Amino acid sequence: MKIGVSLTSSFSAGTDGRAGARMMIERAGAARRAGLDSLFVGDHHATPGPYYQNVPILARCLAEWGDAPYGALFLLPLWNPVLLAEQVGTLATLAPGRFIVQTGLGDGEDQFAAMGARVKARVSMFEESIDLVRRMLRGEVVSSSGRFQFRDGRVSPRPAEAVHFWLGGTAEPAIDRAARLGDAWLASPGLTPKQASALIGYYKDRCRAHGKAPATIAIRRDIYVGESDAEADKVGGTRVRGGYRGFSPDAPVYGSVAAVAAKFRELAQMGYTDVIIRHLVDDQAQVLASYIRLAEVRKAVA
Repeated sequence: MKIGVSLTSSFSAGTDGRAGARMMIERAGAARRAGLDSLFVGDHHATPGPYYQNVPILARCLAEWGDAPYGALFLLPLWNPVLLAEQVGTLATLAPGRFIVQTGLGDGEDQFAAMGARVKARVSMFEESIDLVRRMLRGEVVSSSGRFQFRDGRVSPRPAEAVHFWLGGTAEPAIDRAARLGDAWLASPGLTPKQASALIGYYKDRCRAHGKAPATIAIRRDIYVGESDAEADKVGGTRVRGGYRGFSPDAPVYGSVAAVAAKFRELAQMGYTDVIIRHLVDDQAQVLASYIRLAEVRKAVA
């Protein structure tokens, strides 16, 4: 079981812009010191509160990172494929690790309208984009007359090794799409353990149907590693019981080092190879302390 992190990119509306960026940079450094296996940032647009855009913030955070894999979420229907491929091509040169593109359809009429895209066309745009981007990253000169219209798109510099595409989704058609088009499936953080167990079975079935044998199956989890079970319940449990993100209470993971490690081992027994964490608390001191203890969790599940 590998443990990676998706840095929280959004902050409350009153957060000073420089302070929020500094917190993300500090967390990237903490993730490296904890020996985590991968580093990611998210992707949203036209948000009401501060949200740090993936390309510039990841580039800055890589100064705190090491040789392990890294990447970003890109909501493909919202990006021009040539621009996206160029951004990935450059980001992939900034650190030694393999670059991973996490992908999703995206949702929200306001977000799509702001980016000049249509929600109803997002599936066809997604499938078209992933093909176009992959081809350009391989070095092809690409033109398109479909949902995306452009001529002679190309990328330089290009990644030194193949970029992996992890496709997120919860509905069965999205999981089938991950099996058909992706290098990995990225399961959603809101899945309960029962749902996570059932859906990984479905994903493996669809991989077999498409003649593929997945090497990576990842799941996101919102977590807090406390100094004890009681302290973790006071900090993390209180937030979960308050209706955190509308998740079922048994989806987030919080507790002592031993308790969190046990939850991660359960995911490994289901067949997940990677857990990508995001902290369910906002307080910087608590987050950084959780990272220190996460290093112990990593050792316990390695």
